[in-house]
Amino acid sequence: MVAKAVAVLNGETVKGTVFFCQENPKAPVKITGEITGLGQGLHGFHVHEFGDNTNGCISAGAHFNPHGKDHAGPKDTDRHVGDLGNVEAGSNGVAKINIEDSIISLEGDHNIVGKQKTIMFHL
Repeated sequence: MVAKAVAVLNGETVKGTVFFCQENPKAPVKITGEITGLGQGLHGFHVHEFGDNTNGCISAGAHFNPHGKDHAGPKDTDRHVGDLGNVEAGSNGVAKINIEDSIISLEGDHNIVGKQKTIMFHL
């Protein structure tokens, strides 16, 4: 069964939609979308442990890390589950997202969906 999720970003400046699709529980998650209102350059893209962004990353907690691994890049197998690397915004402030990740999931132990998780961009 295909699992899908969506994150809608609606900040004062930063806006966008990020889609997550997983064909089956063992398949990688495909992450697509577009974010506008960013400064040009790289922006960290992470899943945090709490669904509370009232005080940014402070209230959202640490990166989602159910196995106590080290912070690392998205290509590393020994990393926080929530470490998804960077997205890059062009001079127009738009970042187009097209990522495939084999560590996060839309169900089970590595599930990034739900009230207890927040998708964050470090601006």
